[in-house]
Amino acid sequence: MAKKILKKTKKAVKKVVKKAAKKTVKKATKKAAPKAAKKAVPKMPAMGKPTGVVTHFYGHLSVAIIKCNQPIKVGDMLHFKGATTDFVQKVDSMQYEHLPVPVSKKGQEIGMKVKDRTREGDEVYPANQ
Repeated sequence: MAKKILKKTKKAVKKVVKKAAKKTVKKATKKAAPKAAKKAVPKMPAMGKPTGVVTHFYGHLSVAIIKCNQPIKVGDMLHFKGATTDFVQKVDSMQYEHLPVPVSKKGQEIGMKVKDRTREGDEVYPANQ
């Protein structure tokens, strides 16, 4: 008989503990959720219009093919931005039809050696200096 009473009290205690735990979790999430939502949305700096878009990447050469929306000059700083790509690099040299060029024209596809991996569709912006 004592064992049955002991089992019933253990079950009752477990229920009370579960209810108390649920209440504290609900209270904690209600209090923390609005603050976390406000902090989770960082403001992105305005980057302007993209200078170009990566149309192809040759991994074994680390060369990106960029379709230019605006002229790009040797010596410019470019910011490569994509879903998994985010780096800044100076344009040391670029080629158009396997010949070096100092300035690209709008609509040209140029090849450029890059220091990190890029992917098709990554956008190229002028880097803020």
